[in-house]
Amino acid sequence: MTETVARPDPYDLAVIGGGINGCGIARDAAGRGARVVLFEQGDLAGATSSASTKLIHGGLRYLEHGAFRLVREALIEREILWGLAPHLITPLRFVLPHTPEQRPAWLLRLGLFLYDHLGGRRALPGTRTVNLARDPTGAPLRSGLTRAFEYSDCWVDDARLVVLNARDAAERGAVIRTRTKVLGARRIGDLWEIEIRADGASERVRARGLVNAAGPWVAALSQCLHPGPTGGVRLVQGSHIVVPALFTHDRAYLFQNGDGRIVFAIPYEGAFTLIGTTDRDYAGDPARVTAGPEEVAYLCEAASRWFRVPVGLQDVVWSFSGVRPLHDDGTGAAQAATRDYALDLDAPPGGAPRLTVFGGKITTYRRLAEHALSRLAPHLPSLAAPAWTAGACLPGGDFPRNGLPALVARLRDAHPWLAAAHAGRLARAYGTRAMAILGDAKGAADLGGFLAGDLTPAEVDHLVRFEWARTAEDVLWRRSKLGLHVRPDEVAALEAHLRGVVRAA
Repeated sequence: MTETVARPDPYDLAVIGGGINGCGIARDAAGRGARVVLFEQGDLAGATSSASTKLIHGGLRYLEHGAFRLVREALIEREILWGLAPHLITPLRFVLPHTPEQRPAWLLRLGLFLYDHLGGRRALPGTRTVNLARDPTGAPLRSGLTRAFEYSDCWVDDARLVVLNARDAAERGAVIRTRTKVLGARRIGDLWEIEIRADGASERVRARGLVNAAGPWVAALSQCLHPGPTGGVRLVQGSHIVVPALFTHDRAYLFQNGDGRIVFAIPYEGAFTLIGTTDRDYAGDPARVTAGPEEVAYLCEAASRWFRVPVGLQDVVWSFSGVRPLHDDGTGAAQAATRDYALDLDAPPGGAPRLTVFGGKITTYRRLAEHALSRLAPHLPSLAAPAWTAGACLPGGDFPRNGLPALVARLRDAHPWLAAAHAGRLARAYGTRAMAILGDAKGAADLGGFLAGDLTPAEVDHLVRFEWARTAEDVLWRRSKLGLHVRPDEVAALEAHLRGVVRAA
């Protein structure tokens, strides 16, 4: 089990929510020397933060809505985050086909010019025009398409980004408590008394400050944290489908649909294509969200308008859906709702402060954390240290931006028995820390053999001890995406191993 940390009483800051914003805030606060505890009712990245389109991007379409501040901040963060986690984040080129009935070419050129220059792009290549009749990216597309624009963004393993923020927070002294539900909290003078439940037992924890970063549950949780905040949240569902690979090159597509929406088609897990996303208001329990039949059909139809080979319902091997907790700015259409964030601070004189996080996107989580702590710092002296996260790599990310191939080569040199695909997966997941998992192993047998795919007991034990994994779902769908590649009997073997490891921890 993940190592325990002696509990200070009270904590300086309690963070509720183990998604990207909560873990980012916990990491930043712990790095400033604050005593931090984070509560997550399920698994880290168990909801919205593992259901994204897996992009670190400025948001090209947000320019149409005039969100220049958000796009600029996101574009700046794009290259910063790439430098902090080059194992999790990699550059990706996007091809945007153009047809006469859509946005005029001059408007796209203007938007892409702004996209190239608004955020001070340095390391990523700029936009170019593509002749689809000659370029390999034109081959999978339907006939009649002749021109496209190609620009840069980045791909990210979203769930691992969350977990590694939590890992770094823990190494800086934060206490990370997963599968711990917050039942309520009340102010008692200059402290919050927080009631929690874990493993069937209730407990009370005190903290000088409180952050509600519960994502889709932010409004529901606010009802238990009196008095409630003044901001609002709009729940917007976004769904994705995964199909067998529709193309073999290494670039992605952005398609403009006739209804004004856009759809991405992105290389995924080597053998697949990820297609998404949808935008529609959601009113149910965020824990029960699924990609509905009409959403799956919409994505299949949207992709079929562009690819030479149609995408049918029978091609979908996996679908997933998340609820985005967007800041409610009163916008009519769900796809036009702002992806910017808002922070609501309640800090009465002599009372413990509470900050509520509304909205945000995975690309801007680090800046959101900085802004959150700057709001809290006047009320919590332990947070007054300077911002620091822009220059501190995440665990395993201590190698050059373009150094992933060299890291894979180092792993294989040290462990010649490693298959290339296995070494690549370990490097992308753990970066330089993959060496610690492999140790002095002379073969897979030294790591316990293989449980599911190339997953070894040694790696699973690492995930339980250091990354809060408890179930096969945690391991196969959030700490990795091996769930797309393993057989039912392998899942059963993994579950049996986990039961033993978790029981013994």
